[in-house]
Amino acid sequence: MRIATWNVNSITARLPRLLAWLESTGTDVLCLQETKCTEEQFPADELRELGYECAIHASGRWNGVALISKAGLDDVVKGLPGGPEYEGALEPRAISATCGPVRVWSVYVPNGREVAHAHYAYKLSWLEALRRSVVEDAAGDRPFAVLGDFNIAPTDDDVWDPSFFEGLTHVTPTERAALEALRGTGLSDVVPRPLKYDHPFTYWDYRQLSFPKNKGMRIDLVYGNEPFAKAVKDSYVDREERKGKGASDHAPVVVDLDI
Repeated sequence: MRIATWNVNSITARLPRLLAWLESTGTDVLCLQETKCTEEQFPADELRELGYECAIHASGRWNGVALISKAGLDDVVKGLPGGPEYEGALEPRAISATCGPVRVWSVYVPNGREVAHAHYAYKLSWLEALRRSVVEDAAGDRPFAVLGDFNIAPTDDDVWDPSFFEGLTHVTPTERAALEALRGTGLSDVVPRPLKYDHPFTYWDYRQLSFPKNKGMRIDLVYGNEPFAKAVKDSYVDREERKGKGASDHAPVVVDLDI
C-alpha cells in the first residue's frame, strides 16, 4: 500500500501535475494540504476518473485539506475536534478517514508567522488539540498515521542552515516540544530517505534559487503508530516533483507499507 502527503499550494494550479503524478506512482492514498479552493471547486470528477474517492474540507481561502483514496474512504471526520478558532473562525486544516486497513489524518498546521504574533499562540493551541485528538488511535492496534505540512522542522538537521532561522518560527523549542508531545501519544517520525543530497528536505522557498541551492526544510512529516511504523518498507521524498515549471514549493513524501 502506498500512502503519500503533499502540500500542493493550490490544487487548481497543480492539477495537471497531480494527475500525472498519481498515474505514474500508483499511489493508493494521498493526503493533500493547502488546496486553496472551495469544496465545490475541488476536482473530484477528474480524480474519480483515475479511480479515487475524495473527501474535502475547504473554504476557498489559504487553507484546505483533502484525502483521496483507492483503498476506501470511511468514517470521514472534517475538522479538528476541539480545535481552536482564529479570528473567530474554525479553519479547514484537518480531515481524517479510514482507508482500507489504515486510519489517516491529513493536517495543515498553522504557520505561526512570528513568535510574538497571535498566530503563533494559535499554532501551539492547534497542536495541543491535535495531540488530544489522536491519543486513542495512536494507542490502538490498527495502523494509524498523521501526515501533512506541520510547519515545524523537528531538529536542526531538518533545515539547511540553523543559524539562518534563529529567532524565527518553525524551529523554536516550544514548537518542537509540541511535536515531541504529539509523538508521546505513541507516534514515531517516519523519516524518508532523500533522493539527492544528505537530508530529506520537503520544502524549498520559491525565492533566491532555494531549490537549486538545496536551501530547504523538512516540515512535511509522517507520524505513525507502532503498527504503521512496523509496516513501513520504504519512504522517500519525491524531489523530482519539485522541479520544473508550475511545481509546488513542497515535494510529496511517499510511504510504502506492507499490510
